[in-house]
Amino acid sequence: MAGSSEEAPDYGRGVVIMDDWPGYDLDLFTYPQHYYGDLEYVLIPHGIIVDRTERLAKDIMKDIGYCDIMILCVLKGGYKFCADLVEHLKNISRNSDRFVSMKVDFIRLKSYRNDQSMGEMQIIGGEDLSTLAGKNVLIVEDVVGTGKTMRALLSSIEKYKPNMVKVASLLVKRTPRSDGFRPDYVGFEIPNLFVVGYALDYNEYFRDLNHICVINEHGKEKYRV
Repeated sequence: MAGSSEEAPDYGRGVVIMDDWPGYDLDLFTYPQHYYGDLEYVLIPHGIIVDRTERLAKDIMKDIGYCDIMILCVLKGGYKFCADLVEHLKNISRNSDRFVSMKVDFIRLKSYRNDQSMGEMQIIGGEDLSTLAGKNVLIVEDVVGTGKTMRALLSSIEKYKPNMVKVASLLVKRTPRSDGFRPDYVGFEIPNLFVVGYALDYNEYFRDLNHICVINEHGKEKYRV
């Protein structure tokens, strides 16, 4: 069972947050005053996100062998994670004996309304995916839930025959609706909770929250569309 303490460590799952993890009291941290009363607790503090992202950058650079990378950032929720990850990758490149060229492009995927998946993916914006042909592609995503959205994106990209495609996701949710898809690089594996902050939104709110937090029912109703 996912999250069971009897399991051997699986580092490919990232930092595993158990289902019974109570989180951190909001009063222990600073966060925007306009969200007071809208959150349950802090699931992952900002500092831990930053440290984990630095380690992911080291794992990615070691794994891909210091080759040039085309980074495809999934907007909007992935922009902060992507920016921090790219900065760490560039720092590693600057301190190595081989320069690694990194180019970043952006794509938007729409699959949620309020806190419910709409069941289908819409690709919005982004450059012509044919530019990924022959490239080493790193897709940077904020959250992988069922895996259907990412599989659909990968299917769209693979038509253009990139040299390599890897997926890095800040979060992976343990959900009974998962189709079994696993990113190549995972920051944190979390319970099946609707989380906000660190650019993850609820109807465009909470992107300015640095920590990853669990939204409460009052917050959902307040910002419902």
